[in-house]
Parts: sequence; structure tokens; C-alpha cells
Amino acid sequence: MPTRTDDPAQSRLVRAARGEKVDRPPVWFMRQAGRSLPEYRALREGTTMLESCRRPDLVTEITLQPVRRHRVDAAIFFSDIVVPLQAVGVDLDIVAGVGPVVAEPFRTRADLDRLPALTAEHVPDITESVQMLVRELGPTPLIGFSGAPFTLASYLVEGGPSRNHEHTKALMHGDPELWHDLCTRLAQIAGAYLRIQVDAGASAVQLFDSWVGYLSRADYEAYVRPHSTQALEAVAGLVPRIHFGVGTGELLASMGEAGVECVGVDYRVNLLDALERTGGRYALQGNLDPALLFAPWPVIEQEVRRIVAEGRQAPGHVFNLGHGVLPSTDPEVLTRVVELVHSLGEDPA
Repeated sequence: MPTRTDDPAQSRLVRAARGEKVDRPPVWFMRQAGRSLPEYRALREGTTMLESCRRPDLVTEITLQPVRRHRVDAAIFFSDIVVPLQAVGVDLDIVAGVGPVVAEPFRTRADLDRLPALTAEHVPDITESVQMLVRELGPTPLIGFSGAPFTLASYLVEGGPSRNHEHTKALMHGDPELWHDLCTRLAQIAGAYLRIQVDAGASAVQLFDSWVGYLSRADYEAYVRPHSTQALEAVAGLVPRIHFGVGTGELLASMGEAGVECVGVDYRVNLLDALERTGGRYALQGNLDPALLFAPWPVIEQEVRRIVAEGRQAPGHVFNLGHGVLPSTDPEVLTRVVELVHSLGEDPA
């Protein structure tokens, strides 16, 4: 039966992410808030990324822009992975063309003193932003967002983005006690950040692990999963939890076991393989290759139809890209993808 409700907690997105069957898959896009939209670039002009993430008026408008334009089934809270780190006092900046840069990398036990626990008092603007968004969105659910402990640790230890994560892996294996102590603190920060958003009205959350695909499954399970579990437990039983990482085909089952209802699948693994690897225990999210949005429309349409058909075999399916929207993507193509997914019910014409 079609989903018709004014309660975002009963929306297609929430139900599908919980593993319930709905009449058609809900659709949203990672990094839909910003990047490819000209209205986003106009609004951001003269404003730093971190300032944009901490001003409720900007956060609200940026988050709403793709909902208005594309008619997606969910809004993703506009934020950045390092916002909660900045909020607790870490000296960092987001450098254009580079990413987050930490002034003094974390390498010793003394550095833990620079990482206090996150509380709602650190981020009153986040609570205000979520509350404003929930009022504006009405029946459309808002997805809360946080970076996962491993990715936060990598930025802190490396001092910024890294291709090899050599300092991170050296610390992980060379001083596992310090590594676990660092990640325990980061798990508290990530979990508290998610909980603050849920308490303010978010209907689902996504824990995003940008760099965890650089690890072996054994290292993930020994050094990372316990901390992702700690973060995710902060909102257990409250809203559906989505866990996504890049290059994580070998980790999908383990990421599900971190404690989620929905596993995000990147574009490198088709949904049927993901379903087999996760044993059919979780809803799946994904996974159109964002680069294919530059292909001719018949190619895109064929891929969308294939993904939707494969997704029907999972306990629940949330249509998404297999990573974030690329900045030069034509917004009109995204709108057409949404319209196509919306047309694909259980018995499409």
C-alpha cells in the first residue's frame, strides 16, 4: 500500500531503512545539500565552510534546497565530519581543495587532553538548526549525520586527508592502547552528536566512515568496529541507523554487525552481492555510481531500473548514489533520477 502519512517517523525512508517493505524505494543523495546546486554556491559566497555549518539560517536553507528542487524523500543534515571536533576545541580548518586540516596532529597520550567529551552545550546551534529544519520539512524526514570514529581519528592523527594513512596505521598497531583510548573518546563525540540531532527531531541517522575502506577486515574488526558500535549505540532503538563507508565491499557484513538497521553500499558492489555478503540481515542503501550521472540518459535509466529491481530483494531498500554527488553534476539529471525512482512501484508500467 502507498505510504501516506504526515509523520516523518512513518515515512518511506524510515520504514525502508528499518527493513520494512514499502510501495517504492525512497530516494535521497549523499551530498545532495550543496555542491552541485547554483543556489547553494550563491548562498555560500563569502562564507567559510565551517561558518556555514554553524549558522542555523544557512544550515536550514542549504539542507532544504535539494528537497525543494529534486523532491527527494529525505533531507540530509548539512554539516561536516569535523564540526563536532571543532566544537570541543580542536584547532582545525577546512581548506578549499584540500579538506580538513588539523593544526597540531594527535600523536601522543598527552594529546587526549585536547579532546573533551561533547555535550549539547557545545553545539546549541546544531540543536537549533535541526529544530528549524524539522518544522520546515513537515512530513519529510531529516537524516542526522556524523563522521565515524575511525575517520575522525584519521584526520586527527594524519593532520588532514591522507592517501596511505601511515601515521594512523602506525599508531593503531604500534600503540593499540592509545589508539583505543583515542577512539573511545571519538566514539563518545560521534554518538553524542548523533543523539543531539535525534533529540532535536531527526528521524534517522547516518554514520559516515570516509576512510575505513583502507583497512583489512581483521583490522576493522579489532581496531574500529567496537568504536563504531559505541557511537551507534547512542541512538539505538530511537531511529533507524545507516552506516556507510567508501571502498568497504569486504567490510559490509562487519559494518552491519556494528549495530545498524541499514548498510550503505558504495558503487563498487552491486546490491545482490551486498545482500549475499550481509546475509539478508539489513536493509540496503545505494548505489548508483555518481560518475554515471554524466552518461546519456538511457544509460542512467537502465542503471536506476536495475538497482531498484535488485533492491526489491533486500529486506528494505533506500535508493541513493554509491558515494556523494560530484560538484559538476547537472542538477536536472538528479531531478530526473528522483522522478524515475518515484515512478517505479512494485508493478511499474
